[in-house]
Amino acid sequence: MIRVLLADDQAMVRGALATVLGLESDIEVVGQVGSGDEVVAAARETEPDVALLDVQMPGKDGLEAAADLRAALPSCRVIICTTFGRPGYLARAMAAGAAGFVVKDAPPEQLVEAVRRVHSGLRVVDPALAAESLATGASPLTGRERDVLREAKDGSTVADVARALHLSEGTVRNHLSAAIGKTGARTRAEAVRVSEERGWL
Repeated sequence: MIRVLLADDQAMVRGALATVLGLESDIEVVGQVGSGDEVVAAARETEPDVALLDVQMPGKDGLEAAADLRAALPSCRVIICTTFGRPGYLARAMAAGAAGFVVKDAPPEQLVEAVRRVHSGLRVVDPALAAESLATGASPLTGRERDVLREAKDGSTVADVARALHLSEGTVRNHLSAAIGKTGARTRAEAVRVSEERGWL
């Protein structure tokens, strides 16, 4: 029996995934959580073989949760399952130790097969996303540039971002300028949009 932990902030989606997987004779859903912050504790309690994590969740996102889970329970294999099939997400998921990356609009039988294949030690990646990821390339942003863009995304001023990240305003301006240049944008709002579309944030 393959023991599966589900993490998705949308209860209806979580329930649908649990139902689809529960129909299989060799798969048992042993836990469900609604935020990235709950993943490691739930995994320690339920000891899953495979964790199916959404990317965008409250608290830690699925990519951060994947890295934490791989560190805490290396035997648990991780599949990222997301609505947003963005190339940057794929690269970050693989860097976090995920063994699979599937999109939610894939047919249910593909998800079931992904769980089985990942459990058997294989990697599973949505082929269209893999091709797009190769074409787009890796994120050019540094970690600090990503942090600055994330903080600036709601329209915060340079001073607000500097306070939030404990940086000087000059340093924030430098990171914003670099991020704008690397994304080919004209403004920081456009740099945020481009980075989000490519899954770099």
